[in-house]
Amino acid sequence: MKTREVAGQIMGQLEAFDGSKAAMDTSQLLIVRGRSRRRIKPEELVSVISEVFKGLGARNLDMYSDETADILTILDEQIRSHVEIQGETDVYGIYRLKESFENMNCHADYGMGLLEDIAIFLILWKDKSGVGPMFVELVVSALEG
Repeated sequence: MKTREVAGQIMGQLEAFDGSKAAMDTSQLLIVRGRSRRRIKPEELVSVISEVFKGLGARNLDMYSDETADILTILDEQIRSHVEIQGETDVYGIYRLKESFENMNCHADYGMGLLEDIAIFLILWKDKSGVGPMFVELVVSALEG
């Protein structure tokens, strides 16, 4: 499965395809941002991520595993090959992401999935009040050329 196909399926499943924008689109990596029309309570974000991975047949990875850290390093290298980023690679920065959303009064959850040789990093976030849309940020990467 190609990265665009996987991203399209995910954004469609989350009802976030219309109006979504690619933040980065390369031969190996696609980063897409969108706003979902689904009405989901903040406490249901984790289950929605699991549902998305299950629907694709992707394996849900433990965010704190060595395997996930290795994949995050690959994603970082893929991004850095197209965009200049100051500082060293910091795979633990992704773990601080949730805290930064919470500091903005948002509830956020994220997960990493693996579908054959395609890594999927999915972030869902919305206002803690539960009012307003759910935002989707998605990274889909072909791990092998």
